[in-house]
Amino acid sequence: MRGRGGHDGNRPQRGKLGELLLVALLEGPAHGYQLMDRLEGLSNGDWRPSPGSVYPLLQTLEEADLIASQETAGRRTFHLTPSGRVRADERRADALAVFVPLDSLQCLLRDESQRLHVASRQIAVAATPQQVEEAIAVLRTARRSLYRLLAG
Repeated sequence: MRGRGGHDGNRPQRGKLGELLLVALLEGPAHGYQLMDRLEGLSNGDWRPSPGSVYPLLQTLEEADLIASQETAGRRTFHLTPSGRVRADERRADALAVFVPLDSLQCLLRDESQRLHVASRQIAVAATPQQVEEAIAVLRTARRSLYRLLAG
C-alpha cells in the first residue's frame, strides 16, 4: 500500500519512520527522495513514506545529531553521524522487522485482536455500566490467559 494507507501490508507503525530513515542511511548518503525510494524497496513496493513525514523527521534527526547534511549538486544530502551510525546499527533488526511478512497464523491472530478491539469500543459506547464491568472482567481474563500460554 502506498502513501497514507491503512495498517495492512508492510506499513510501519507510527514512530518507526525515524529509525527506518537511520537504517536506510546505512546504505550511504542520500537525499530525501532517495531515502523514500530505499524504504519503498524494503517494503517490496507496499509502502512509501510521504515527503511531508520524511523531511520534518530528517530535520529532527539532524537536530539530535544523528545525521548531518550538506549541499551536493543542488540537493541536500544526508549522512549518518557517528552516534547515528551506532543507533542505526543497534536498531536495524527491530526496525526492519516491520517488513517481514506475517504468516497466516499471525495474520489470524492480528485480525482477531482487531475484532476484539472493535467490540470493546462498541461496549464503551453502547453498553450499560454493568455490561462495561463485565466486559472489563472478560478482557482481564483473556489477557491473563494469553500470558499463561506464553509461560508454558
